[in-house]
Amino acid sequence: MKILIAEDDAISRQIIHKILARFGRCDAVVDGAEAVEAFQLALEDGDPYDLICLDIMMPGVDGQAALKEIRELERRMDIRGERGVKVIMLTALDDPHSVVEAYYRGGATAYLVKPIEADKLLVELQRLGLITAEQRQAVRGQ
Repeated sequence: MKILIAEDDAISRQIIHKILARFGRCDAVVDGAEAVEAFQLALEDGDPYDLICLDIMMPGVDGQAALKEIRELERRMDIRGERGVKVIMLTALDDPHSVVEAYYRGGATAYLVKPIEADKLLVELQRLGLITAEQRQAVRGQ
């Protein structure tokens, strides 16, 4: 699995990386503009991301705007539905407006509230079909 972590907080970025690194290659960026650029380059190289963990509140281009740009890039390349990248929005804000914006206007696949707990993230990965129940259990057993 190829994973992009877009998170401006270094500690959160390290935690997410530690959880996900056992499942594939992780690249990390610190803002939405870098996330869009990395996503576009991966598409152009024919090696797209399978998963993006995208923080909502980042400097410059925030996660909501980055998600919309990512989905627009997919539309332009005729990547639709299940073929699209899975995007888990990450935020410290558990408010209905952010959830609606992420899912219905941005096309998020999942939404997690910080602090990110390994088991919650693993449940989402399994729900999205990115890992198996056995992989999730193996990590929990460590």
